[in-house]
Amino acid sequence: MNLMKECIICPRNCKVDRTKGNRGYCRETDKLVVARASLHMWEEPCISGTNGSGTVFFSGCSLGCVYCQNFNISKGMSGKEITTERLAEIFLELQSKGAHNINLVTPTHFVVQIIDAIIISRKKGLNIPIVYNTSGYEKVETIKMLEGHVSVYLPDLKYMDENIAKKYSNCQDYFSLASKAIEEMVRQTGEIEFDENGMVVKGVIVRHMTLPGYLDDSKNIIKYVHETFKHKIYLSIMNQYTPLTEVSKHPEINRKITEDEYDELVDYAVDIGVENGFIQEGETALESFIPDFDNEGV
Repeated sequence: MNLMKECIICPRNCKVDRTKGNRGYCRETDKLVVARASLHMWEEPCISGTNGSGTVFFSGCSLGCVYCQNFNISKGMSGKEITTERLAEIFLELQSKGAHNINLVTPTHFVVQIIDAIIISRKKGLNIPIVYNTSGYEKVETIKMLEGHVSVYLPDLKYMDENIAKKYSNCQDYFSLASKAIEEMVRQTGEIEFDENGMVVKGVIVRHMTLPGYLDDSKNIIKYVHETFKHKIYLSIMNQYTPLTEVSKHPEINRKITEDEYDELVDYAVDIGVENGFIQEGETALESFIPDFDNEGV
């Protein structure tokens, strides 16, 4: 069965025939499109390490946030069409460069081809963890397909309030679906594990990037994650929100979050007992932290 003939891989359930060149919400057909494949140093320390994470940026996105920092690729405006076999080669090339892992960024709509590429590359010697780096807007059925192939899940948990989710990502059902998907990720991987060098080898790290003016929703998300998963997962609280030109239509979020806002959120996490996690320090909300999507390594 070709899952892209009537595509329901992501929660948008477009049901378009991507095999005939049709494009759904993700803006992609069944042809793999990759915009960059390189060693990336700006992930959590246990993912980037000293050598970098072998990061593969896929073109297109099934979520499409109005504030997306990678809008050139999420809107399908950049990238190079490749075969599944070439993707497997890219994984091996990144491993040969010393990558600690293979980091799949915005992979949901290409999950079928990615699984095939993982199988091919494993047979040819790929032996580092696979990181599934996702917006969190996933179907449990799709995440179940990845069992045995993905070692580390790196999902966002963007919103709890359905009105905020609707306003900025056009998905009122975001939290109900993302929370179930994360539960499945934790079921698959169990409690998070690290190697002797502090690199994550198995488990789930939930990311939350707070939006300006929505501190209460961020606190609710952190409380939910902590109370639901406790020590099983790590939480990454991010302050890198960067308002680019496209955000001008939404003046209420057309600014960076303040230091006081972020400190209040981190203090809240500490107060409720969060111990396993990451915070960001310094000037992370800069466009210089957004890589060039110039087909490097593709």
